[in-house]
Amino acid sequence: MRILGIVFLFIILTLPAEAEVIQGGVRYSINSAREELLNTPEISVPNSLMQSNLFDIKTEIKDRSLAKFSDGSYAVIYKDNPKFAWYYSQNGILTHVQVKTSETYPYKSYKYTPDNQLVNMSLRVSKEETFIYTPSGKFIAHWLYQNCYDENNNIIMTRQIYE
Repeated sequence: MRILGIVFLFIILTLPAEAEVIQGGVRYSINSAREELLNTPEISVPNSLMQSNLFDIKTEIKDRSLAKFSDGSYAVIYKDNPKFAWYYSQNGILTHVQVKTSETYPYKSYKYTPDNQLVNMSLRVSKEETFIYTPSGKFIAHWLYQNCYDENNNIIMTRQIYE
């Protein structure tokens, strides 16, 4: 009987184990996202980089990702420098630049005018979700997938992303 038990134990121990993958995520509310941003120092954009991107010369999309917004403006993220998002008017004139603290979620980003004035800060929770605040921490908007919502949950803008 003892030998049978040892054989059984050996068989059990040598069978392949099936491991369950545990997926975790970080969830933020409007208030916890605000606190996360207000408790971290902002990062800025080098002036030389700002000056070299004042105008967008549209080329093939193969070197960039593009977000087109419902107000006619658009944003460009170059694949060779993905920590920066360049925002242009429909005429191709730089209106803002956003600098990311990281490329992995969640990350913070700071949006500046071409003369380096901070206009907003955001917490990008995932590819689908972003919270946006003024520099003093007042809630501005919440992006969820292609829709941007105000504090009353009204859609204030939409976007289409091309990668």
